[in-house]
Amino acid sequence: MTKIHPSAIVDPRAELDSSVEVGPYSIIGPHVQIGAGTVVGPHVVIEGHTTIGRDNQIFQFSSIGAQPQDKKWAGEPTRLEIGDRNTIREFCTFNTGTVQDQGVTRLGNDNWMSAYVHLAHDCQVGSNTIFSNNAQLAGHVQVGDWAILSGFAGVHQFCKIGAHAFIGMYTSLTQDVPPYVLVSGNPAGARGINVEGLKRRGFSRTEIDAIRNAYKLVYRSGLTLEEAKAALLEEEQAAPQAAPCVQAMREFLGVASRGIVR
Repeated sequence: MTKIHPSAIVDPRAELDSSVEVGPYSIIGPHVQIGAGTVVGPHVVIEGHTTIGRDNQIFQFSSIGAQPQDKKWAGEPTRLEIGDRNTIREFCTFNTGTVQDQGVTRLGNDNWMSAYVHLAHDCQVGSNTIFSNNAQLAGHVQVGDWAILSGFAGVHQFCKIGAHAFIGMYTSLTQDVPPYVLVSGNPAGARGINVEGLKRRGFSRTEIDAIRNAYKLVYRSGLTLEEAKAALLEEEQAAPQAAPCVQAMREFLGVASRGIVR
């Protein structure tokens, strides 16, 4: 425990790997578990029933694991779970969950969370996402793998954002965003698919063409969502080499609960 600064306050009941570093004036509560290689900067508060994995870097002035900002919370021991290799920049605020949902807020692996990012209670964020400065999630929001939220994007409670979606700067999001879709504006509108992101992640030309066709069926064909789901199923069967991409879009439409951004 020689890497804990003398001015840090670490509760003796906290479970920290011997390789964890804790900077000056940070405070770590009794129900916190932190895995190997994680670095906690100065003036960080980590509290609540919080589990943090390996090789994370948490920058100064972040508040991790505080009680949910929900008036229904009555002191239940809800949780925050953070995976491995995440970068959490200055002034981030991640809250624990509520018993009205799963009781846990989750952040996966290899995410880049820029300064002032807020993850409210019960949010479920996947892996390899990028949140730019001041991206804000209200409670119960779900964000798929590889999604990108630009600066000052704000997401209404219970919204879902699919994998590989891109949310533009200052976007006010009150409905669900299917996988691969690029949205921007206030109110948000669909602007096409996240082509550049898909290319960077190694999607083939066949897969990108299939995703573009799926987008046209949902957004440009005049079909209802039920009709679009049926048409997407036909697309899966017609192009089996790209079927998983189209399937992801179709299945998302089946679970979208707030309607999709048009």
